[in-house]
Amino acid sequence: MDLPEMDLSSQVLGILNDTKGLDLNSDQKDKLSQDNSTFVDNLMKLNSSEASEEDKKAGFLKMKNNRSKLLTSLLGNDLFKKYSKQVLKSISPFKSKLGLAALAF
Repeated sequence: MDLPEMDLSSQVLGILNDTKGLDLNSDQKDKLSQDNSTFVDNLMKLNSSEASEEDKKAGFLKMKNNRSKLLTSLLGNDLFKKYSKQVLKSISPFKSKLGLAALAF
């Protein structure tokens, strides 16, 4: 049976929303899920934009910095580090598909 492939944004969002082992409360999960959705939308828009590679690179790095601040505030340092490590491990196979957008992780 041939199953359709999920689009890249759905795959990335699935990775970002996987919080197994982090013991987040429902408020943290809801806020993380909302931010993840916005983050992936913005990531994909910038990735497919007509901006130059330098502008895209700067944009992705800015997104990463802003997201790091938000997630540290939401999760605290220890959970943020654990979550980031989990995301980086899971996102690794998609880095070639993401291209410059991989800089945002």
